[in-house]
This record gives sequence, C-alpha cells and structure tokens, in this order.
Amino acid sequence: MLDIIRNAMLAGFGVQEKVREFIDELVKKGELSESQGAKLVKEWSEKADKNADDISKSLNELVQKALEKMSLPSKDEIAKLKEQVSTLSEKIRKLEETGRQNP
Repeated sequence: MLDIIRNAMLAGFGVQEKVREFIDELVKKGELSESQGAKLVKEWSEKADKNADDISKSLNELVQKALEKMSLPSKDEIAKLKEQVSTLSEKIRKLEETGRQNP
C-alpha cells in the first residue's frame, strides 16, 4: 500500500512539472503573458497543495482506522507492561532468595 501511495505522490510531482512546462510553453508562444502564466502556476500549485493535504489527511485517517482494527498496543501500554515485568521479576528474585535462605 505504501508503494501505491509513494508512486501516486511521485506521479503528482511529475504532473506538477509538466503543468509548469506547458504554461511556460504557452508564455513562450505568446498565448499567455508572463503574469498570466505566473498566476496560473500559482493557482494550480495552491490547488495541488490543497489536494495533497486532503489526500494526506485521508490516508492518515485510513491508517489510524486500520491500526485500531489491528488492536496493536500503544507505546504507553508497552512501557507499562515492561514496568510490570520488571516489578514481577524483582519480586520473584526476592522470593527465590528468601526460599534459599529458609530451606
């Protein structure tokens, strides 16, 4: 899935470059003034950025939902479990020492 996302983003960057080249060509041919060309590039870039942000938000939501369905433990939960294991290991060690001292 990440490959698909990466390829889509790379394709988007390629499209952005092609649009700029196309507008530059129109300016060179005199079909657009430089200011019109600059305005079109700016408008298109703003729309592309907004679309990229929207896609990014949607993907983040999708990934979050997928992770929630997988019921993976959070970093905090793992840290708490490590702490509990350490505490229990220490208690076992003390019990074993006590057992050795009172045969």
